[in-house]
Amino acid sequence: MNSRLFLKLAVTNIRNHAQTYYPYVLASSAAVMMFYDMLYLYFSREIGGMADSSALRLMLAFGCIVIGVFSFILLLYVNSFLIKRRKKEFGLFNVLGMEKKHIARIMLTETLMVAALCIGLGLVAGILFSKLAMLLLLNILGLGASFGFEVPLPAVAITVILFGALFLINLLYNVVQVRISRPAELLKGGNVGEKEPRTKWLMALSGAAALGAGYYIALTTESPLMALNQFFIAVLLVMVGTYGLFTAGSIAILKSLRKNKRFYYRTNPFIAISGMIYRMKRNAAGLASICILSAAVIITLSSTVSLYAGLEDVLRTRYVREIAVYASEVSDENIQHLEQIVAEETKRAGIVPQNPVSLRSASLIAMQEGNVFRGARTNFRAQNAAMLLFMTASEYSRFEGVRADLAEGEALVYAMKGEIPGDTLDLDGFALRIRSRLDKMESFAPIFAKGIMTKTYVVITADERDIFRARQALEGADAPKLLNYEYHFDTQADRGTQVELAASLKQAIKGASIDGHADGREAARQSFMAIYGILFFLGLFLGTLFLLGTVLIIYYKQISEGYDDKDRFAIMQKVGLTRDEIKKAIRFQVLAVFFLPLVTAVCHIAAAFPVITKLLALFNMTNVPLFALCTALTIVAFAVCYTLIYALTARTYYRIVR
Repeated sequence: MNSRLFLKLAVTNIRNHAQTYYPYVLASSAAVMMFYDMLYLYFSREIGGMADSSALRLMLAFGCIVIGVFSFILLLYVNSFLIKRRKKEFGLFNVLGMEKKHIARIMLTETLMVAALCIGLGLVAGILFSKLAMLLLLNILGLGASFGFEVPLPAVAITVILFGALFLINLLYNVVQVRISRPAELLKGGNVGEKEPRTKWLMALSGAAALGAGYYIALTTESPLMALNQFFIAVLLVMVGTYGLFTAGSIAILKSLRKNKRFYYRTNPFIAISGMIYRMKRNAAGLASICILSAAVIITLSSTVSLYAGLEDVLRTRYVREIAVYASEVSDENIQHLEQIVAEETKRAGIVPQNPVSLRSASLIAMQEGNVFRGARTNFRAQNAAMLLFMTASEYSRFEGVRADLAEGEALVYAMKGEIPGDTLDLDGFALRIRSRLDKMESFAPIFAKGIMTKTYVVITADERDIFRARQALEGADAPKLLNYEYHFDTQADRGTQVELAASLKQAIKGASIDGHADGREAARQSFMAIYGILFFLGLFLGTLFLLGTVLIIYYKQISEGYDDKDRFAIMQKVGLTRDEIKKAIRFQVLAVFFLPLVTAVCHIAAAFPVITKLLALFNMTNVPLFALCTALTIVAFAVCYTLIYALTARTYYRIVR
């Protein structure tokens, strides 16, 4: 056949299916644009010149991977819808004498045209908006914008290769679908196999069990370290449970409603429930995907927005005072030297330390089983991890202003988080008798109890000898024999002075050959801003992408439903139903199906809220009310967008079924 004929047929086919192809082209172009812009930021010279460029580029690389994987899934999903709607057309070509190799060539021509259009439009838009993406990122990071424009060739090449490969995979899938189908099957197209699905109780119960297990993990996880390990397991279980319940559980519920004759034998429920049962197996995957994507959008945006908005709280959690000095395993002489360095540097800066607080202690991680604590070197398990903070009775008395008379082998215990049963503290063979349990440490807790990651206990001993014996039991014979030291104070100085003071203290400590360092709230602000800023930027970027995927899946689902329902509603009108009755039935069905994923997504988020707060604690974000507010506002904003999407896509549905 003539090549020009293939080209003409391909152009005609695309034009005739504009209603389905144009959204596909727009969404694909948007995915190309977003992927290129993320790569542009990764390869940009401006990012390479930043102090935290390696961390920023690592996060940007993660964003590129997520966009690439999501684009593959999204384009594959939309392509499966397109090929299903085109099968009847290809079957007609086959019946009229066109060989399948010719049909494959038409599909090749169409794919090349669509791929060139999508990749071309996406790259042009990506290049045009790349500087805007850079300005947005720099503004979020609190950095000044720079002039200049660049088009990184590696970003262009990777984008073309990736999306070219995605379109090639779709083409191969389409060719295989046409090749393995007989002409009669192709002519039936999307009407193949529309049988009432059986009630799969095993799948429904398995889905409910998986969802329940995911919810249980999310609701019962207490430690942030455990949350890090358990979160992805819970996500997988919830995803499996969602697909299982939408696929099998929904059918079981609908059939149960059908058995209720008083409810079922009314116009609206009769039409909607019978139609939903008839094709729920095919709708379920789309509904579950919409639900999961909706939850992903809300969680991604709410968590990253709360991190960025709560940066000040994060810094105050991480730094109890404006300036902090730390030293490991220091002697009394070294402590005196450190205090002298602090006095000299603050005097040089014209600062008088305010609200000073210091502490000599030894801290270590152990595995807790009841009142027994074992070393964590070889048998670390997040669910059993506990922090032990040792201090002497004299240090406790100095800190709290309360006298503590302890004999050798005795201890006072303050449980900041967790519980130790019994009257003995067993430290892997070394026993300390718990003389008393403290209900509070008024001076200590408000300062050092913020952002606790695990079960944490303060253990007060008679002197340093018991601390050393405990450390030997838990860490071995080479355990340190000296305590750590930390000193915190405020300055009431401006940001620049605080940054300079932290830098001068750090340099002076390094020059004194002491194993320690200095840091400060303002000195760390830029680093925290870089981390949370890039997370916020990725949240906006990925949230937009997930929202795009949600819109696209909903749109094609509405079109698919419209074509499937068109003939059925025409028959109903012929057998006596009025146009108003049919319209009410349509609205009932569309509303019931459309908003089910949103309601389920909100349930997922409510169940996931506790475990997400634990994960945010790993980033020093402990302001739960702020996260709750961000989550609520995100849900409201997303629900508004979701309703607008419904209003737009419902029109397409109504136009098809009329």
